[in-house]
Formats: sequence, structure tokens, C-alpha cells
Amino acid sequence: MKLYNTLTRKKETLEPIKKNRVGFYSCGPTVYNYAHIGNLRTYIFTDVLSRSLEFTGHKVKHVMNITDVGHLTSDADQGEDKLEKGAKREGKTVWEIAKFYEKEFFKDANNLNIKKPSKVVRATDTIKDQIKLIEQIVKNGYSYETEKALYFDVSKFKNYGKLSGQSLEEKLSCSRDEVVEDKEKKNCADFALWMKRVGKHKNHVMHWPSSWGDGFPGWHIECSAISAKYLGQPFDIHSGGEDHIGTHHENEIAQSKAGTGKDLANIWIHTRHLVLEKGKMAKSTGDFITLQTVIDKGFDPLVYRYLCLTAHYRSPLKFSWDNLEQARNAYENLIELIVNIEKEKPNQDEVSDYEQQFCDYISDDIDMPQALAVVWDLVKDSEFSSKRKLEIIKDFDKVLGLDLIAQAHKLSKEQATIPKEIKKLADERWEYRNAKEFDKADDIRLKLANKGYEIEDKDNEFIIKKIRK
Repeated sequence: MKLYNTLTRKKETLEPIKKNRVGFYSCGPTVYNYAHIGNLRTYIFTDVLSRSLEFTGHKVKHVMNITDVGHLTSDADQGEDKLEKGAKREGKTVWEIAKFYEKEFFKDANNLNIKKPSKVVRATDTIKDQIKLIEQIVKNGYSYETEKALYFDVSKFKNYGKLSGQSLEEKLSCSRDEVVEDKEKKNCADFALWMKRVGKHKNHVMHWPSSWGDGFPGWHIECSAISAKYLGQPFDIHSGGEDHIGTHHENEIAQSKAGTGKDLANIWIHTRHLVLEKGKMAKSTGDFITLQTVIDKGFDPLVYRYLCLTAHYRSPLKFSWDNLEQARNAYENLIELIVNIEKEKPNQDEVSDYEQQFCDYISDDIDMPQALAVVWDLVKDSEFSSKRKLEIIKDFDKVLGLDLIAQAHKLSKEQATIPKEIKKLADERWEYRNAKEFDKADDIRLKLANKGYEIEDKDNEFIIKKIRK
């Protein structure tokens, strides 16, 4: 399998540290609000990556964190704590906020067929591990302390900026006129390892004792501590959204290497943003779409998953309700084709190259648009065994996660329970249509709609469907 490594800016052959066993870490949600569909695109890709690794014969240990402390509204250690902001917004405790939105995140993940990682770890459950790593960083001379915080000194880490492609000089040349809440902070690129319970954070609800005073960890340290604890260091793959490249992942790399002398991960993978016509979504502005919004508009969550599979993870995905409607039509058409396959008489099994094509595409940097095209070619192949087709589709769906066979069974049952009077009306409409008496055909279509059914015309047939509410 070849994967694009952000660190080296090229596709690299995956060579697991342990043969056929992949250690995989993905950055999880900060649980202070609902995940928006842009966030969920990244988690869908993470799921597809894990499924693809398993499909190609690897045993995967997937670890993900839950950020329930330490993430400020600015990734650069400025602003309000996100959990405390959520607590003020809803009149709840930070612990209640974290518990509620963690539950909502996994509800969304379940609706999207995103498998739960092998290990999910809350930041607040690993404070001792984080402090231990910070102590090692301090011992190795990469930090300095102010009245407000303990910082990582990026000027002492010569490769800082390698992931984002910026030199250390560029990172350090940012304007000192920018808002810096801690005037003792040496460089604007320096980041907090530990925030003290003083100043604006003096009433911070989540806090623990440490050598640098009572306080809480900076956002970045949790991922280094958690991933190393459960996967070892280095491990094989680290993934996240492209917004993590310039700050969060850059900081992870620096602090992990500074603390242990070892690289954190061999391959770094990043998903591009989902964008609206007016730009990318942001929770900070309140301008975002949740999965529940998608459901409330009548879309099956798996339609959104299908939409995400139509674009390569390293390409931006433009979202609009029209695009989602097109994805729904494609998804439902695919399921209808599978229903028709189930109705076919099985013919002699034969050898095909569909499996190899599918495997080749997912092994080439998880090329899901091409892999999806293979599925369409397969279902449309009229000369291929129906029984074998269904077996292969079921196998492919281990990666796609679209519930294709189950959805086909559901549709087949719905079609079998359509009342006789509806079928009779549909047959009459078809006769009028073929006789080019379109006014009469349209009258019957309207009658059917009033009874809760719609007709979809195919080449030489029609399909009766219940109207979506």
C-alpha cells in the first residue's frame, strides 16, 4: 500500500514496524459542541483508511483521543478554554459538556458507519502520562517557564516547521505586534506545555498539581502522550485534518522528539477541508452544519458518507444541498441495481479482475473515487454471475461502509409490500405513457403522490417508491 506522507510530500510504500500490524493514531474531537460535517469528513476518511488497511491484510490498532481539557479557542494558546466556553453557553459544568458531546460524537459516528477505534482515550484520563512527558522535555532543555505557563521553546528545535514546509526562521518571524496574552512568551510560535491556574485561568475548573504549579496541560501534549503510551514510539501512521498541519501536528512532532529523542510517527496523513460556497465551516463563528441538520432535511446519513467517497481525501470537497441530492440519487440508484441483481437467475461463476482493480485503487493512496467506479462497473456488468457479484459487493462494502446489501434487502422488502391498488395505478400510468397520453399519465402520477408514492422511470421499466418525508 502506498500513502501520501505530508512530512516528505510524496507517496511512500507502507512498511509497518511490526509485520502486517499497523499502529495508527488519529486526532479525535474536542467535545465542547457538535461535530460539523466538515469534521465528520475527516473521521469518515479515518474509518475508510482503517478499513482499507484491514482489507489489504493488515491487523490495525487504531487509537484516538478525546480532547476534554486544554484546547483554547485559538490553537496558539490564546482565548478561552473551549470546554468552559461550552459550559457557559449551556449553563452546564465542563464535565457535563464533555460527557454530552462525546456521546453525541459517537452517535454521529455510528450513524455514518464509522467503526469505533481499538482504543479511545480521554485527555483527562492521561494527565500523569502528559506530566511525565513534559518533565522529560524540561529535563532535555527545550522549555522555559513564565508566571503564566510552561512553554516549549521552538527555537531550540532545529527541524520545527518541516511538516508545514516552513523554515524555523519563518515560524519565528511572525509579528510581535500580534496579540500575545503572555508578555513573557519569547516567540509567538512557542506553545504551552502546561497552563498555570493564574490570571484569566485562575478559576479553571479542571486542574491538577504539577512541578510548575496547579494547572492543566496545553492542548498539544495529550496526543504525544496518548499515542506513545498505546502504540509505542515511533508508530506507523498519524492522521488528522489539514488544519492540524501548521500548529498541532507540528507541535506534536517537536515535543515528542524533544522528550524521547525518537520520531513520533513514520507517515503523516491529512484530509482536506470540506467547503461551502462561501468558504469552510467554523464552529467559532457558529456557521456550521451538523449531521442532524442533514437528517432533518430528509437525507440518510450514509448518503453523506457516499458523497465523501466521491472525492479523494487530498482534494477539497465542495458541499451544497444540490451536491448531496445528487449523491442521494446515485446511492439509491446503486442500491436499486443491487436489488435487480438479487432478482437475476444465478449463472455460471467466472473469474473477474474487479477485486484486483478495487484493491489496486485503495492501495494507491486510498483512491476511493476510482474504487467506487469499480463498484458501478461491477453492478452494471450484465454478463457476470449474479451470485458472484453479490459476494464481491459485500466484500467491497467492508471498505465502503455503505450497507449496500442491507439497504438492498430493505428496498426489496418495501417493494414487496406496495399495495395492489398502487401497483395497478402504476401499471395504468405506464400504459398511458407508452401510448403517449402524457396528460393521463401525469394525472395518475399526481394521484400516486397524494397516496405517498412516486414513480421513477427506467429504460424499459419503472420503479415504485415511497415518497421520502
